[in-house]
Amino acid sequence: MRILHVAAELFPYVKVGGLADVMGALPQALRAEGADVRLLLPAYPALRDALGGVVSAGPLGPFAGVGEARLLLGRTAAGVPLYLLDLPSLFDRPGGPYDERGDSCLRFGALSWAAARLGRQGDAQGWRPQVVQAHDWQAGLAPAYLALEAGPRPATVMTIHNLAYQGRCPPSVLKPLGLPASAFHLHGLEFHGDLGFLKAGLVYADRLTTVSPTYAREIQTPEQGEGLEGLLAHRSGDLTGILNGVDPDLWHPSRSPHLPMHFASSRPSGKKVCKNHLQRELGLRESPAAPLFGIVSRFAVQKGLDLVLENVDHLVALGAQLAVLGSGDPALEAAFRAVAAQHPGSVGLRVGYDEGLSHRVIAGSDALLVPSRHEPCGLTQLYALAFGTLPVVRRTGGLADTVVDATSQAQAEGRATGFVFEDPNGWDLGEALNRACGLYRDQPAAWTRIQRTAMAQDFSWRTSARQHMELYRALVHP
Repeated sequence: MRILHVAAELFPYVKVGGLADVMGALPQALRAEGADVRLLLPAYPALRDALGGVVSAGPLGPFAGVGEARLLLGRTAAGVPLYLLDLPSLFDRPGGPYDERGDSCLRFGALSWAAARLGRQGDAQGWRPQVVQAHDWQAGLAPAYLALEAGPRPATVMTIHNLAYQGRCPPSVLKPLGLPASAFHLHGLEFHGDLGFLKAGLVYADRLTTVSPTYAREIQTPEQGEGLEGLLAHRSGDLTGILNGVDPDLWHPSRSPHLPMHFASSRPSGKKVCKNHLQRELGLRESPAAPLFGIVSRFAVQKGLDLVLENVDHLVALGAQLAVLGSGDPALEAAFRAVAAQHPGSVGLRVGYDEGLSHRVIAGSDALLVPSRHEPCGLTQLYALAFGTLPVVRRTGGLADTVVDATSQAQAEGRATGFVFEDPNGWDLGEALNRACGLYRDQPAAWTRIQRTAMAQDFSWRTSARQHMELYRALVHP
């Protein structure tokens, strides 16, 4: 089975969010299941330089009057073949993948166009995919390019990682992108007067996937459908929720290269060392008795971090501590700086992204806060489970699919793995924090049992890869 994945991010080379982690892990898991998997990304200079040894994989031709496009081919450190779309006028620039120069429509339109060309024609060596899987809006036009041109084509899958980001562009880009004006209508490319990149993928792809079963249901409702709920409900028979996984080579307490001491459920002492190290690293009181809550997150209202801010004084009054790593919304950054200054020794903050520190926060904390208003899948709660750090989550999306609330019944049945609250408000989160602090302090044996249950969960990429393979086989051999 020959599969091409098309995306804008790839761990460890180009990362803004969880998409990069998925693209770094899923292709490897699919290769382990016997698939011939390749990736296509823009030729960002940092990515091209990091790969080294790239070779030409064939010309693609002129694009949108901005230059001649060609494919380069290299391999990731894990050995996955990686095509790079070389179009210097659009991608040969410093900075992150989502450079704001007003040409994002052309940049990611080019990525989709290149995917379609590769899908139809193959590369210079004759490799051609049987399935093209487009990830998020940046690749959303790929299924449209393939469907709107006559002739044999590969099957297509459109994967939604976060429906909130849709890629809306003015209709004036239709012509330079080479898309037919006849397809610009309600049942095609048009979305509220704009060209909708993600909407196009949802219309024209053969199958749709998203990153958890619960999120697949939620996005068919007005509350989380972002204006696309009608289309998604119409295509519900083609929509599948497949949970993301965890890369055990990266996110495992006995293997992570970023920890002061490794540990496992059978060797838990290292977690205490990690907690003490984290407290020192972030300027917190060195207290094993204080429940330590961690946050590793983008600072955004979607992530429910304003609910955490409402509860900081309450947490401190409970004798708990907070370790925060993240960046994003300037107002939230300022608010966390203020509470860190207000509660020295109890609130530790690091603004920015630090891969190593993210491991240490998750490993060293007793619990991890993921109070998202909506969360398609979530990865940090999966990392937390693997590290025996009990997630405190809202019941939404993949959080609902992966964390079992520590009710009395769930504890008695040996199923509890964390703490779940229902509504996105500070009161409900506060009640979950009360339960977590109470259990940590008053029932240490129960806390340890829940930790062991959490660490025993299997959210490996192998399960996700096998579900993807079933989907591919149904498309290629119906």
